[in-house]
Amino acid sequence: MTLGSLANSSSISSTFLLSGIPGLEHMHIWISIPLCFIYLASILGNCTIVFIIKTEPSLHEPMYLFLSMLALTDLGLSLCTLPTVLGIFLIGARDISQDACFAQLFCIHCLSFLESSVLLFMAFDRFVAICRPLHYASILTNTVIGRIGLASLGRSVALIFPLPFMLKRFPYCGSLILSHSYCLHQEVMKLACADIKDNSIYGMFVIVSTVGIDSLLILFSYALILRTVLSIASKAERLKALNTCVSHICAVLLFYTPMIGLSIIHRFGKQAPHLVQVVMGFVYLLFPPLMNPIIYSVKTKQIRDRVTHVFCC
Repeated sequence: MTLGSLANSSSISSTFLLSGIPGLEHMHIWISIPLCFIYLASILGNCTIVFIIKTEPSLHEPMYLFLSMLALTDLGLSLCTLPTVLGIFLIGARDISQDACFAQLFCIHCLSFLESSVLLFMAFDRFVAICRPLHYASILTNTVIGRIGLASLGRSVALIFPLPFMLKRFPYCGSLILSHSYCLHQEVMKLACADIKDNSIYGMFVIVSTVGIDSLLILFSYALILRTVLSIASKAERLKALNTCVSHICAVLLFYTPMIGLSIIHRFGKQAPHLVQVVMGFVYLLFPPLMNPIIYSVKTKQIRDRVTHVFCC
């Protein structure tokens, strides 16, 4: 058997190795305790938000329907990474097959870009509510919101669908060790023993056409909102209008800051310490699903009242 056929045979049956926190392998079982708490809180928090909005007729409004979409997306992200992250930290299960890895990265990227879309339309919701209040109900009908949700999901699936197939055509060689406890396209493609230029270009195109455009449109929406708010004569009314945007602004910062930071590190920060990549990866996927339900429960009176009623009665 030639060396070429050996390499080809190896690439077909090979698995990737996921990583925990480098240098702290002996502490993984203890680190798993806060990780279990984070996952439990994320799943419980987002399920609570969805349940409250579904069962409370007074919350069947555009703002809360978009919030339920955000909660469902965060719930999906938590469930996507939970098996591999806890597998590593609880029992040291690092192996993941190529097919399972490609399926996981498809789900992670698809849900991440779906969340970007939801955050964009939540900004649009705030824009219409503040800048066009008289037309709010006629613009954001349930039918329109349903179409927005389907279009956002369709965009994410269509853009991410080629990635697993683009990765599957590569042979993989070397140690096949990934830097994170889950699979990401920008990391898996670097393990290929082939020219990854097409994947790199397509990956950049996807980032720009989703996160790039969405973040610019969110900034534009808030520029228009700020202009409208500053034209309001009453200071109390200005503060009241801005206060309705605080939760969404926090959600946007929680999502985009680590996501953009992680993308920059993977593409341009080759000299960055490995620990920085690992920490940014955990912040990117664990903190938004954990913090979004908390932020909206604290800052939104209607949600806060219903959460209090559910858990105290």
